Amino acid sequence: MADTAADPQFLTTREVAGLLRVKERKIYELAAADEIPCRRVTGKLLFPRAEIEAWLAGGVAAATAASTVAAETRPDIVVGSHDPLLDWALRESGSGLAAFFDGSLDGLERMRQGGAVLCGTHVVEPERGDWNIGHVATTLADAPCVLIEWARRRQGLILAPEAPAIDSVAALKGRRVALRQPKAGGRLLFDHLLAEAGLSETDMTVLPTAARTETDAAAAVAANTADATLGLEAMARQFRLRFVPLAEERYDLLVWRRAYFEPPLQALFGFAGTPAFAAHAAELGGYDIGGLGTVRWNGA
Repeated sequence: MADTAADPQFLTTREVAGLLRVKERKIYELAAADEIPCRRVTGKLLFPRAEIEAWLAGGVAAATAASTVAAETRPDIVVGSHDPLLDWALRESGSGLAAFFDGSLDGLERMRQGGAVLCGTHVVEPERGDWNIGHVATTLADAPCVLIEWARRRQGLILAPEAPAIDSVAALKGRRVALRQPKAGGRLLFDHLLAEAGLSETDMTVLPTAARTETDAAAAVAANTADATLGLEAMARQFRLRFVPLAEERYDLLVWRRAYFEPPLQALFGFAGTPAFAAHAAELGGYDIGGLGTVRWNGA
């Protein structure tokens, strides 16, 4: 192999196909059968160069050793649950971090697979009376990660002005409701609240398409597509909708420890300590950033 010190850490499907002198379709087939080292990130395949070189050299042991090294070099991507304050801070801080928000559980799995450096999560754990820690510790038990508090957020029912009679989860019976995707923390919380109220999804008219972000959920109510959704007070304010508070949740950031000391995450966390950040959190409403930076769990 040629010296790859200046080469990218990840190869594209086309680059791997050229390296192997086969058609790209063959690379997709190998990836689907888990016969070639790869990562699935935001719907695309990326191939860690170190693992590919070990794989080509022949030998599972070599590929496994390379995987340990490659695990230290992850793409600068933020995954997990959507948070309006985090979304804004990623841009305003100039961090250069890309984002793919598709739910807390999806993000934890992507972190486990090596597809990101940061994951936002707010998974309710009623049996613990806590948030996130049990799921993080189970999914990434021996990973060099740290769980850091980002903010406390008020969650509740976001309601259309035309639905004044709704004042609780129990009052959603027979109503049109926008739900988040199954792996979203908001969906897990809503399912828990439904069970407490003695209801299930069959008691409501659920919109056929899941809301992928907090913004999508509130927008469905604002457009009168739904009578209600579970969401953030900040989103209710943004769309000027009625809000019934139900819970204060803790939204944490799971950080790949090595990445914390690199410029992208340093830019993000540095910005989070500025007056501009605090002012915007207050402007959004429903946020408490008093615990920002508190370590909630420390991995291996």
